[in-house]
Amino acid sequence: MIEVLKTGLETCVQDFPGRKGAFGMGFPPSGPIDHWSFRLANLLVGNEPGDAALECQFIGPALKFKAPAIFALTGGDMQAKLDGEYVPLWQSVAAGAGQKLEMGPALTGARCYISFAGGVDVPPFLGSRSTFVLGKCGGIDGAPLAVGGEIPVGVGEGISGRRIKRKCLPPLPNNGKWLIEVCAGPNDDWIDKAGQKRFLESMWKLSPKSNRVGFRLEGPKWTFTRKAIDKAPENGSDPSNTIDHGYPIGAINLGGQTPIILLNDTLTLGGFINPYTVPSCAFWKLGQSRPNEIYKFELISIEEAQARKRAINATCSEDSIELA
Repeated sequence: MIEVLKTGLETCVQDFPGRKGAFGMGFPPSGPIDHWSFRLANLLVGNEPGDAALECQFIGPALKFKAPAIFALTGGDMQAKLDGEYVPLWQSVAAGAGQKLEMGPALTGARCYISFAGGVDVPPFLGSRSTFVLGKCGGIDGAPLAVGGEIPVGVGEGISGRRIKRKCLPPLPNNGKWLIEVCAGPNDDWIDKAGQKRFLESMWKLSPKSNRVGFRLEGPKWTFTRKAIDKAPENGSDPSNTIDHGYPIGAINLGGQTPIILLNDTLTLGGFINPYTVPSCAFWKLGQSRPNEIYKFELISIEEAQARKRAINATCSEDSIELA
C-alpha cells in the first residue's frame, strides 16, 4: 500500500485505453488524456503499457511508501522530490519503505503520470480501472485520491535506472502555443467556407473553464451554411442546433458560438453540431496544455491521423528504453 498524505488536484487512477464498449450505456472511456506519457510511465517500471497508474492534474500529490517500490514519473514536471531529493522525469526510481514522494505545481505541461511496478491494483468496473468521477465509478471508490487513503499496488519486478530515449519523448513546446491536428466532420458542411477558413487560421485560447469532460475554447465567431439556418424546426432554433445524435470522443462541439473539445469523460450525445474532430494522435497535446495557452488547428486526413497514431504507438515499446 501507498499512503496518501496530500491529494494534489483531482489525482485519479486511470488505465489505457480506458472503459471501452460502455459508451452506449452512458459510461465514457475515461483513461489518461496524455496516453503517450502514460504508457511510457508503465513501460519504465516493467508493467504492461495500459496498466492502472495515477494521473495528476496541475498540482501533484504527496505519497508515503509503506514498502519498497519502483515507480516512474512522466509528462509534466511537478517538481517531484523523494525525501527531499529531486526525482528525474522519464526514469524508473527505487523508493524504500517509509520514504515520501512530494510533488508541487506543474512547472511544464499540465499532467504528470505516476506508475508503480505491479500497477495500481483496484477492482475493474465494466472492464476498466479508470476513474469516472462524474459517474462515481472505477478507480478508488469512484473518486480522486483522498487524504489518509491508501493506493493498493500489485506485485511487480521493476528495476530502477531505466529511462526513455530522448528521441521517443513527447515534444512539449516551451512557448505556450500548440499545433493541434483536426479531421473534418462529422458536421463540417454546416460551417461555410469563410467560417472554416477562419477556424483554421485563427488562434484559439484554452479557457480555464475546462476539465476532463471538455476543453472550452475562446476565439472568433462562427458562420454557417444555409443548411444550418433553413432547417426543420425539430433541429432547433440556433444554427449550431441539430437533432440529438451521438458525439465522437475528440469532437469540437459547437454550442452556439462556443466550441468545446469533448474529452475522455464526456457526455454521449446531444443536440449540437461537431464541425471538426481532434483525433487521438493529438490528445497528448491536449493533456499537456494549460489554461490560457494557445491552439492553432491543422487540418489532416483520417489516414494521416491514423499514421501519426501508429507512430506514437511505436514509441510505446521496450525499444524506447535505455539504462541510465
